[in-house]
Amino acid sequence: MQAGERDPHSQPEAAVDIPAADGPVPLPTLPPEILAYLDYLAFQRRSSAHTIANYQRDFAVLVDMAAGRPLSSLKLQDVRRFVARSHAGGLSPRSIARRLSAWRGLYRWLVREGKLEANPVLTVRAPRGPRRLPKALSPDQAAALLDGTPEDTLEVRDLAMFELFYSSGLRLSELGTLDLEGTLSVRDDEVTVFGKRGKTRTVPVGGKAREALQAWLAVRVQIAAADEPALFVSQRGGRLSTAMIRNRLARWAQLRGLPIHVHPHMLRHSFASHVLQSSGDLRAVQELLGHASIATTQVYTHLDFQHLAKVYDAAHPRARKGK
Repeated sequence: MQAGERDPHSQPEAAVDIPAADGPVPLPTLPPEILAYLDYLAFQRRSSAHTIANYQRDFAVLVDMAAGRPLSSLKLQDVRRFVARSHAGGLSPRSIARRLSAWRGLYRWLVREGKLEANPVLTVRAPRGPRRLPKALSPDQAAALLDGTPEDTLEVRDLAMFELFYSSGLRLSELGTLDLEGTLSVRDDEVTVFGKRGKTRTVPVGGKAREALQAWLAVRVQIAAADEPALFVSQRGGRLSTAMIRNRLARWAQLRGLPIHVHPHMLRHSFASHVLQSSGDLRAVQELLGHASIATTQVYTHLDFQHLAKVYDAAHPRARKGK
């Protein structure tokens, strides 16, 4: 098959009806200091395109709320008023916190560059919201998702991707940047990826994932362009986009009868909670996930407790109702 041809026996890669996490962003003209900061994030911090797009939206809101005032003139009370407006407008505490984080980073950089003397966002906090635990599949649901035989070349590729997600706890952006060879690739039962803030980490690849990857590599040549370095390619032969990976996973889960929407980060959450349930080693899970702080990983202890509580309720003779 020539590069770019469609496999006549494959399922079409049609997008399912799921909104993409990112898309066209109508932006006002951003001031030079913001554009310089975005360049810094993209080229020095190596932030992902998804992160940059989110920051653009957050900075567009800041410019809009400033209503023509220079960013250098904003004070603590101005930022607090912006937060109050966002909250009154129905923005969730989680989204406000993310917006403040973007603004805080911008002003921190401006202070460091000598363009401002103080950071007006430094002490501003978002309203408190209910703590949301990450959603994870049960071990049985994970098995139902990944067991089965692929029916065509594209499904061989999909199974390799999803096994690798679950086996190694990768982020969507990390899996999307993997290459066939080189530093960011799967070698010697390990996978090396670029994590957040441009940091690399190496994590193990399990047996099921290795088998699925070997099956994919055996047929990849049928659709990949001759000079394409990406490990996972579309039926057109080029690197598979993150949006298509999300859509293919949702389609895969629907075809296997899972009653919930499955997204890539859910496989990362499932990896973390299942490893923690089996090992109880929070530090190891932190390293595998690439979290800078153990506090970020500790959310999975709550998932683990939920699992233990269910076991207790089902097994303890004094916990069962009516006994």
